[in-house]
Amino acid sequence: MTTTTPRPAAPARGGWRVPAGLVALSLVPVLAGSLRLVALGGGPQLLSPGEDYHPAPGPLATHIVCVTLYALVGAFQFAPRFRARRIGWHRVAGRLVVLCGLVGAISGLWLGVFDHRPETGALLMGFRLVFGTAWALFLVLGLTAVLRRDVGRHREWMIRAYAVGLGAGTQVFTFAAWRLAVGEPGRLAEDLLLLAGWLINVVVAEWVVRRSRRPANSPGAR
Repeated sequence: MTTTTPRPAAPARGGWRVPAGLVALSLVPVLAGSLRLVALGGGPQLLSPGEDYHPAPGPLATHIVCVTLYALVGAFQFAPRFRARRIGWHRVAGRLVVLCGLVGAISGLWLGVFDHRPETGALLMGFRLVFGTAWALFLVLGLTAVLRRDVGRHREWMIRAYAVGLGAGTQVFTFAAWRLAVGEPGRLAEDLLLLAGWLINVVVAEWVVRRSRRPANSPGAR
């Protein structure tokens, strides 16, 4: 009686679907940030920040550039086959992502606390402080883990950090859904829609982290 050794499963062909989805998710905030940079450079003001709101150009430009690089370069860290074949690129890109994420989080916190819109209330400021601090903290924990050669923990913290940093992408959809269903949101609704975008990303990231911890042969692991 002969036995046949089962062939290993072929690698999934959809290895680029997740990076492509993440790039698409960040597209609107990236385009909006690009228009802001054009205005800061002396070009036309295509996105009006409001008559009474003129943010400091240095921190704002720093935040936009860093968050754009973080979102776009970070998306390709989620292509496992590409990452495995180009370890050197993964490490260099990872350092850039951590640096841009930390500068983006710090500049965002500075803008949120010291250079926010006049109508910003304590509730929204509190949300920004919590998630901006969490973003920076997750990056530090991810960096610390990889320095200890704990690749699993590094991956988990970086997933969480990327999710928080990409909150603006999901907030586009929370606002769009509200406007379609209800209409223009009020002040409190705006704050809660921003919170919803962050929370959705955090929940999805935690689901991905916990799913990746399951043994390969456990129910639901595939």
